Amino acid sequence: MALRSVRKARGCWSSIRALHKGPGAVPAAQKDGMKRVFSGIQPTGIPHLGNYLGAIEGWVPEHAQLSWILSCMVRLPRLQHLHQWKAKTAKQKHDGTVGLLTYPVLQAADILLYKSTHVPVGEDQVQHMELVQDLARGFNTKYGEFFPVPKSILTSMKKVKSLRDPSAKMSKSDPDKLATVRITDSPEEIVQKFRKAVTDFTSEVTYDPASREGVSNMVAIHAAVTGLTVEEVVQHSIGLDTAHYKLMVADAVIEKFAPIKSEIKKLKMDQDHLEKVLQAGSAKAKELAYPVCQEVKKLVGFL
Repeated sequence: MALRSVRKARGCWSSIRALHKGPGAVPAAQKDGMKRVFSGIQPTGIPHLGNYLGAIEGWVPEHAQLSWILSCMVRLPRLQHLHQWKAKTAKQKHDGTVGLLTYPVLQAADILLYKSTHVPVGEDQVQHMELVQDLARGFNTKYGEFFPVPKSILTSMKKVKSLRDPSAKMSKSDPDKLATVRITDSPEEIVQKFRKAVTDFTSEVTYDPASREGVSNMVAIHAAVTGLTVEEVVQHSIGLDTAHYKLMVADAVIEKFAPIKSEIKKLKMDQDHLEKVLQAGSAKAKELAYPVCQEVKKLVGFL
């Protein structure tokens, strides 16, 4: 678990970032006066452009233990109703696994284990956050006020779409290697992927997600990596056809990733430092997670 705590002098915020996937109203502070933001990302695969723009920045046993306890509080139809379960099982010819079905409960455990008050999420995770909130309320109703009900912080960047199928989300598990831009991709690979990105037969650069998904995805990515608004990006692209515009977006992504890739290269050369960071993060996670999990076990009658 990679974990980092950040405190502000007045607001006293703590931020937990775990390598695992518009601000809302601020909830009541915890007993120690600290609000806690939890953001996470799946540990498998190489992080891609969507991960970076949306949420990026081991494990301890308590995650799995709390996940099992929470799974005893949620009904099967609720999990089967989740959009991502239905979408992914459809791709697997309705042969989804129990691990896939219960993964949102594990996500809930990740969040609640640290008594998180806020969670940055993309629009595709709103349903999962509703499950987290319902589990927190359900636990509190049954066992007394214990978990804060975390608020969603919707990221300004909308869901990054696949370069090969702009109707679908960009995914690390996409079998089409041209569909996903990975942070570790070389400049040549990034250019190739954007050159092959699906757009349409209209050469003008416009932003209209309803009727021009592919080009609109290019514009959204361009805006996100440059800090410009969609309107500014479109204005700056007047006179460009989509073929040349895709190369402009590729260059912007390459420029955005350059310092990140440089830092990754430097870190890879210092394995001892990486091991120390992982060990320190695991220790910090354990320090926060263990007492919460123990208290949960007492409340439900395990201890």
